[in-house]
Formats: sequence, C-alpha cells, structure tokens
Amino acid sequence: MLLQEQESGDLIEILDVDGLVSPAKNEVLGRNQAGEEEQEPAKFHKHKLVFPSGEVLPRCWVEENYKTN
Repeated sequence: MLLQEQESGDLIEILDVDGLVSPAKNEVLGRNQAGEEEQEPAKFHKHKLVFPSGEVLPRCWVEENYKTN
C-alpha cells in the first residue's frame, strides 16, 4: 500500500499494514519511494500520512478512542 507524506509529498510504501490500521500505534513501518535506489525501512508518524488523493487516514486507524469522541 502506498501513502503520501504530507510535508514532502513523497510516496511511502507501507510495510506493516496491520500497524497502519491499529489505532494503538502512532507510527508505522514504511519505505520512502523518493530517489532511484530503494530506501531503508523507517518509522513514519501516521498523523503525517495521507492517501495519494490527499484524503486523510480514517479516524479508526489513528484515534484509539474514536468511538467515544
């Protein structure tokens, strides 16, 4: 799955989809797709990621208590 980093506009290949959809985790393991060579995996803050269309991530992926708020 590819997401986009809001600040840089770079595409991020998500390596841990389970971590992405878990509201208990604030960071997700991914790989930046900028440049010609494959980058090393790194952790990205979920609140800084959006879908390539610009749409934000669903609240149930980023807020642990999304049902009570």
